[in-house]
Amino acid sequence: MDNVFEENAVILFQGDSITDCNRNREDPDSRGDGYVDLITETLADRHLQQNIKFINRGISGDKIRDLSLRWERDCISIKPDILSILIGVNDTLLTPSEQFEEEYRMLLTRTTRALDPKIILCEPFLLQGDNNAYRDDLNPKIKIVHKLSEEFRTLLLPLDKIFRESCSLHPPEYWAPDGVHPTPAGHALIAKSWIKYVDKTLH
Repeated sequence: MDNVFEENAVILFQGDSITDCNRNREDPDSRGDGYVDLITETLADRHLQQNIKFINRGISGDKIRDLSLRWERDCISIKPDILSILIGVNDTLLTPSEQFEEEYRMLLTRTTRALDPKIILCEPFLLQGDNNAYRDDLNPKIKIVHKLSEEFRTLLLPLDKIFRESCSLHPPEYWAPDGVHPTPAGHALIAKSWIKYVDKTLH
């Protein structure tokens, strides 16, 4: 990954509780104890000389509208070089797909007009059966994330696909007991996939 990150690069992680993962809101440098912390530990060790700054601004319970309302403070003003967004599962059954797409597009438009970061859109994921209302509602939102990734020429991390394939190795409860919030193994899978994907795609 020698050429992926510039010196003094700022990497910002945005999202809901999966990203938040018990970070200390009073400490701007707190990364929580989930995938963001695992990514930070791995990449900071690999790139000691590049002085990369890792920032976690995930907030538990956030939907796309909540993200948009705090975007100026928690993204634009930070001026990230790399921006990773994982949002959508809290919008399931609460935010119509059309509204989700409109608000996500507006958020990305604001970002690209104000900044020029490398953007990584992560699929929202759900480790539950295929025949339920949550899955039926989330699938169109995953397609929207794909559509917006293509439209804004971002990178795309297919987390829902990765988790579903990983359920052939271990049962869903191994990765996320409630289908949404990852176990330590689930967070490790996100971190490993993120690092592998960024390495492959940004070279």
